[in-house]
Amino acid sequence: MLRENFDFSLSLLLFLVFTVSSVAALLMAAFTREDAFRAADKQTKPFWLIILGITVLVNLLIPMLFLSLLGLVATIVFFVDVRPATRQVSGGGKRRGGSSSDGPYGPYNGGR
Repeated sequence: MLRENFDFSLSLLLFLVFTVSSVAALLMAAFTREDAFRAADKQTKPFWLIILGITVLVNLLIPMLFLSLLGLVATIVFFVDVRPATRQVSGGGKRRGGSSSDGPYGPYNGGR
């Protein structure tokens, strides 16, 4: 009985992790600008929307571990490779403080 509960809990945890991560990746891809994908020299936005959409559907409709693992690989590739590149290109990188008028060599004060 304990093993059955463990197996069910593990299956539920994997389902939640796979589904939540793939939905998050799909939403991030949907809200990223199309030109950011081209500028970062990655696959197009429709490509990633299709791949991640299929991943979400597989996780929700066909609970097969092999297919879910393939979808997890696509999700991980998006999070590790595509998302950081598109964020860097679109100016969504890490800010180190300072104001929006700071230039590369310090604050811009309008020629004063």
